[in-house]
Amino acid sequence: MTDQANVQCVLVNRPKGVAQAQDFKLVAGDMPDPAEGEIQVRNHFLSVEPAMRGWIADTGNYSAPVGIGEVMRALAAGEVITSRHPDYRPGDWVTGWFGWQEIATVPASKVVRKVRESDLPLSASLGILGINGVTALLALTKVGQPKAGDTVVVSTAAGAVGSAVGQIAKILGCRTVGIAGGARKVRACIEDFGFDAAIDYKAGPIDAALEAACPSGIDVYFDNVAGAISDAVYRQLALRARVVVCGTASVADWTDWPSGPRVERILLTQRARMEGFIIFDHAADYEGAVARLAGWVRDGRLTYREDILEGMEACPDALAGLYRGENEGKRLIRLVPA
Repeated sequence: MTDQANVQCVLVNRPKGVAQAQDFKLVAGDMPDPAEGEIQVRNHFLSVEPAMRGWIADTGNYSAPVGIGEVMRALAAGEVITSRHPDYRPGDWVTGWFGWQEIATVPASKVVRKVRESDLPLSASLGILGINGVTALLALTKVGQPKAGDTVVVSTAAGAVGSAVGQIAKILGCRTVGIAGGARKVRACIEDFGFDAAIDYKAGPIDAALEAACPSGIDVYFDNVAGAISDAVYRQLALRARVVVCGTASVADWTDWPSGPRVERILLTQRARMEGFIIFDHAADYEGAVARLAGWVRDGRLTYREDILEGMEACPDALAGLYRGENEGKRLIRLVPA
């Protein structure tokens, strides 16, 4: 074991609802030498995901919760500095489940992919060319199944996933309507991400604005929020609409089943379909999706924003800040200066 300390961000409390800064702690962890089959990665960027709320929740989720005292589960991008696995060598750039820490010593199975897009920023491998962009592309095309001319409505439309969904839908020939919070984010939907229309949910009930923006109904709804916003969208689903359930960001606590309008009647009368999407179910399609996304980025058809915090000290409050709506674009934590 080396003498060098490894700063890590660990979970110290099991939160109810969105985790706050006091639920995490920075510690000086060990940095063991890699065992056979392991690699050691110096993390350059750490990812902050809305889904992290579920990864540490005390209620059921699609993955085992992060344990108290464990390094916070997170995707990261960095450089291999030591390898005891034949597929990796020092100097390789990789993304993977390396956690919120400076140095990750992990089995090679934790690697998601080697970063081959050397002409594009490494940070993009955690956003538009990572889990966010891949989720946007695969969820929209596999579940939403948009056709040219469809009206596609996207919630959290200025966020890392939502902004990609809107642009991909435009590439596929659809008309796009974004829902975002605040005038600045609404303006970004139109000016930066090319939505045909955008609605500010913070300005009041959105039913009338949705009806005006979608006079023929909504063919595809990409849902990142659940709650009252989605209730308004469901009321205007078109015949044989498809609803992609990708997130529930507006619901702070699932301990008690939240109350609200029932969707069964509208699904029945409109013969609509609603389906959840989890990226972990689609690993076989990941590499092909990245290649497609990278091509669109290179030719200027797909753009993105990043919200970059600096240093391990930013980790404890990073998730809470995401849910406070502070970020404009993909939230990342940079550990190694450019």
